[in-house]
Amino acid sequence: MTERTMRAVASYRGLPVGDPESLVDVELPLPDPGPLDVLVRVLAVSVNPVDVKVRAGLPASEEPRVLGFDAAGVVEAVGEEVTTLQAGDEVWYAGDLNRAGSNAEFQAVDERLVARKPRTFGFTDAAALPLTGITAWETLFDRFALDGRSTGTLLALGGAGGVGSILIQLAKQLTGLRVLASAGRPETAQWVTGLGADAVVDHHDLAATAAAAAPEGVDYLLSPHSAGNVGTYARIMRPGGHITAIDEPEGLDLLPLKAKSIAWHWEFMFTRPMFRTPDMIEHKNLLQKIAALVDDGRIRSTVTTVEDFSAAGLRRAHEMVESGRSIGKIVLTR
Repeated sequence: MTERTMRAVASYRGLPVGDPESLVDVELPLPDPGPLDVLVRVLAVSVNPVDVKVRAGLPASEEPRVLGFDAAGVVEAVGEEVTTLQAGDEVWYAGDLNRAGSNAEFQAVDERLVARKPRTFGFTDAAALPLTGITAWETLFDRFALDGRSTGTLLALGGAGGVGSILIQLAKQLTGLRVLASAGRPETAQWVTGLGADAVVDHHDLAATAAAAAPEGVDYLLSPHSAGNVGTYARIMRPGGHITAIDEPEGLDLLPLKAKSIAWHWEFMFTRPMFRTPDMIEHKNLLQKIAALVDDGRIRSTVTTVEDFSAAGLRRAHEMVESGRSIGKIVLTR
């Protein structure tokens, strides 16, 4: 490599996404990878609700903050202690909340978080899945402790969102669960059915439609919007059921769940890299498993919108995610 600087999209402080200064094009020094890092030439990224939340809450700083988590690209160089990847490998990953992000030409990432991307996906399709794929996988197999013999009913709320879109597919491919998904519009109902959902419930009338679809109750529930819904969950869940929340509601009262002994789990896919857990390499391992499912034709990408890899394109993507009406994933590509 001869480049010593790179193009990136950065923020200097939290601003409304409609402000042109909320995300700006900058030129920065090339990252210096550590001993366990791979340096990736980033070719595509996608936008998640966490990107929007982090951007909006940034404190003012004179130093640019490069955001972004999902990425797909090519390994350019490796640290001296890297053993699992080499230059030229085509990879995908979701990164680390505590390091400079993927909205740049190059990114240094711990090799334990990076896997070879699916052979049958281009970089655009690949960039849509890592963060949501890890979240969905950890929800199903770490929080709910499901496996191929598991049965019962799973309800994926926000079924047309990024996490719901891959959770539906993984649950149908790797468990024996009946999968319900929520949708509020005809186009989102069509989307979740196309991904394999066995039935659709209307999140505008969740109590009635979930009871109609699962009269004996729901065993497992993904909750991306928990505030104000715990009482409804208590009504539609079976005794001894399990709920996993991926949002951060303030002051949540879980007491309505006690009578049915319903378990509440939290899922935060950044936990392993944030705390450098001994099993941090599980991000690599599960991304490899998802890649194998993709290459076997069992999982499809969830990208629905493609923007150009620039500050203007990223602002448009953040706007779509903030609207709450986007379907699947929005990807930026070079």
